[in-house]
Amino acid sequence: MRVFLGLGSNQKPEFHIARALDALSESFGDLNISPVYESAAVGFSGANFLNLVVEIETSLAVKDLLQTLRAIENDNGRDRSAPRFSGRTLDIDILLYGDAVGEVDGVTLPRAEILTNAFVLQPLADLAPDLSHPQKKQSMSALWRDYDKNHQRLWRVEFVWQLVKS
Repeated sequence: MRVFLGLGSNQKPEFHIARALDALSESFGDLNISPVYESAAVGFSGANFLNLVVEIETSLAVKDLLQTLRAIENDNGRDRSAPRFSGRTLDIDILLYGDAVGEVDGVTLPRAEILTNAFVLQPLADLAPDLSHPQKKQSMSALWRDYDKNHQRLWRVEFVWQLVKS
């Protein structure tokens, strides 16, 4: 299954995102990775976030994928008792799971933030510009073109990830 994941961090973000990419690579093999963007925190005052989108291939069911992603977050010190809108070491969200629409194993697909948050839509449009949103039936590049760029400011940042193979 072709799956797109949104990754974000605002606590030692370079470190936690690199560790997450290492773990995702170990679990799923080759990764397709978008550029990384920096943006202000949404919904609270806090340090800026780094965000990107990662494409993986997996045969895992949504519930098993979610369990794997939660373990990666936990390994990176994710505090699940913190308020929803707060800083975090690592957040990994399932954005798209093939063409799935609706609630699957407790996960609403496609993730609504694709259409509402620049820090999700811009990297997704960079990574898979011709991919069609399963509900909107528009390409990610068309959705990004039509997105109100004044709604959320973000900027591309240099980020180099190199998997260290032992």
